[in-house]
Amino acid sequence: MINLNIGMIGYGFMGRAHSNGYNRVNNFFDLEYRPVLKAVAARDKEKARQFADKWGYESVETDWRKLIERKDIDAVDICTPNNLHKEIALACAAAGKMILCEKPLSMNGPEGEEMVKAVEKAGVPNTVWYNYRKVPAVTLAKQLIDEGRLGKIFHYRANFLQDWTINADLPQGGAALWRLDAAAAGSGVTGDLLAHCIDTAIWLNGNINTVNATTETFVKERKHQLTGKVEKVGIDDASIFFCRFGNGSLGLFESTRYARGHKALYTFEINGEKASIKWDLHDLHRLEYFDYKDEGKLRAWRSIHVTDNGGEHPYMDHYWVPGLQIGYEHSFVNHVADFLESLAKGTPCPPTFRDALETQYVCDAVLDSAKANGMTREVKHA
Repeated sequence: MINLNIGMIGYGFMGRAHSNGYNRVNNFFDLEYRPVLKAVAARDKEKARQFADKWGYESVETDWRKLIERKDIDAVDICTPNNLHKEIALACAAAGKMILCEKPLSMNGPEGEEMVKAVEKAGVPNTVWYNYRKVPAVTLAKQLIDEGRLGKIFHYRANFLQDWTINADLPQGGAALWRLDAAAAGSGVTGDLLAHCIDTAIWLNGNINTVNATTETFVKERKHQLTGKVEKVGIDDASIFFCRFGNGSLGLFESTRYARGHKALYTFEINGEKASIKWDLHDLHRLEYFDYKDEGKLRAWRSIHVTDNGGEHPYMDHYWVPGLQIGYEHSFVNHVADFLESLAKGTPCPPTFRDALETQYVCDAVLDSAKANGMTREVKHA
């Protein structure tokens, strides 16, 4: 087995999710490569050391540039705020390091283009952590669509709802709240939550060609944790858009952090001429399926428990006996496995930087349309 030395930059929530994936992948998948948690980089040395000790990293750096320069690092995992993705990725590409980058790819399309150009010129393996693709039920949805079971697609609708920023006294900026600071995040729910919905939609239903959008920032000013000053809020608290896909279908997307009672409600539904499917993150091991060809008196939505380990359901042959589901954390295990398998085969591991750039272009078009009071905006394609 070949060791693949991982260097992680950042140690927040996603750092934990990714580290768990690296630690568990060889327990479930038979692979040529084994991730070795070599180093973690963060400005706070003590917190980085605590993280390293907990998750099994061998060493700590306080300068991410030194981590990239190390000859014992093969792949770099970028788990930083969005405004650092480009600089780090360009440095990794120049150093010939493989890259696993948190989503969204970049602050905007032009930044993403620089990143794609750099990794493709350097020829370094790369992937972006749009982990919902790796949920078995979502991958099964992809298989059903590709098999033509839905027929011509008419509608795609998705939402991602949270409620954690309703409190007007919540500050913006800093280590835990950088997602509320436009300088660090680039956008609000559009880039943070809708980006997940958009990536899944493009993967399942093809490119989005035009969008019409509206956004709202409900709390206009918040105290900044780093400066202590009350500053204008530059991110979107809510974002809604409708769109047209290249295949002629219509899409409706909604995301907000102001949906009281919802912590992470992500759902999608796809309606075709022959059948429909829908999925809910809160019941992530189930895929709801309606097939019009079923006999009339039995024609109804059915709930497919995506747990079969006989090869019929994606990924599940690596886990438990039929009927026992896996969870959110396993989507990252599956993503690591896909990356290592692609590395062994010498093939790309989707979503690649170029794939993620397509999502970035849609996000840009959504924000641009919202600024123009919902005017139609064409989406650039990667």
